[in-house]
Amino acid sequence: MGYTYLVLGAGRQGTASAYDLARNGDAEQVLIADRVPELVEEAAERLNALLGSERIVPRVVDVGDRDALLDILREADAAISAVPYIFNLEITRAAIESGTNLNDLGGNTGIVRKQLELTGEAEKAEVSVVPDCGMGPGMNISLAVYAMSFLDEPRDVFIWDGGLPQKPEPPWNYRLTFNIGGLTNEYYGNAYFLRDGKVTEVPCFEGYQLLDVPPLGKLETFVTSGGLSTAPWTFEGKLRTLENRTLRYPGHHAQFKAFSDLGLLSLEPVRVGDIEVIPRDLFHALLEPKIYDPDVRDVGVIMVRVFGRKDGGEAEVTVKLVDYYDEETGFTAMQRLTGWHASIISILQAKGIVMPGAHPVEIAVPGELVVKEARKRGFYISVKVKG
Repeated sequence: MGYTYLVLGAGRQGTASAYDLARNGDAEQVLIADRVPELVEEAAERLNALLGSERIVPRVVDVGDRDALLDILREADAAISAVPYIFNLEITRAAIESGTNLNDLGGNTGIVRKQLELTGEAEKAEVSVVPDCGMGPGMNISLAVYAMSFLDEPRDVFIWDGGLPQKPEPPWNYRLTFNIGGLTNEYYGNAYFLRDGKVTEVPCFEGYQLLDVPPLGKLETFVTSGGLSTAPWTFEGKLRTLENRTLRYPGHHAQFKAFSDLGLLSLEPVRVGDIEVIPRDLFHALLEPKIYDPDVRDVGVIMVRVFGRKDGGEAEVTVKLVDYYDEETGFTAMQRLTGWHASIISILQAKGIVMPGAHPVEIAVPGELVVKEARKRGFYISVKVKG
């Protein structure tokens, strides 16, 4: 008998997760659930055609309906939440009650920290909870932990990541490969880094630099929020520096910082004549049609550099992953890097490799094991050690 998996949310990333669970997770069945019947039916039909099986089972479920959520969670050995982060705390409580292992695609560090506070309850229920999986946070942190493992004393860790169109087109030179709410959430507020060994708040859009990233050439890098999840607190006092910056084509930083400075990312209502408008809602309505392309051919990049000591001397480790849109399956690099990191963790949870309790990504699974599983799926991950 194989495992039963559940994916909540039949969008881009959830669909990619379901595919990998069915293909690589010793699955008897994969339940994919969404509140929109047409969306979940389309996802199941597409995946079953790709897999040549009927193991993907569509279900119509509203995660806001607690009873329905509990019922479907009880059917699964492990579940992935690929719905907006605002639901994840209640989904975590329901997963613990139902005795179902859970990870999610996160999106808000404050909510993740509340989920991790439930570790005692998860241990008693003998389930594992791993919030904030995906590309970044998620795979970027796993690769950083992997890079750190090559040194005896890692000291300074720098991460860069981004999802970009392979062929940028002006004026945006960007294409949306995930929910627009996730994009603007990353561009709002502050990031948390380690500087001089202490957790430090850093505003979004700070730290602008140009970085040569083969094979893409010169890219902008700058601070966005949430990319490190809870890692700064985990490694406080253990590392001197831990930073994460987003990669974009030149020109993006100036555009979106101007939008932010204008207040278009704000969630505070603004009165326009006789009505109140939330600036971010208006921004989404105007921008999404300009940058959304259902047929985008993208590239995903994660690069990590770690400095420290090895065998008594100074050393440097560089780990790099570059992935492209897959013509065979139709999955974008963003779907593969986001959805498959979550599915890798979910498979390890179902098999009992992740210990009961609520754990951050950097602790839940060794980086080496994530890299081993990623390479099985065709990801090319390079490693260079100097010194």
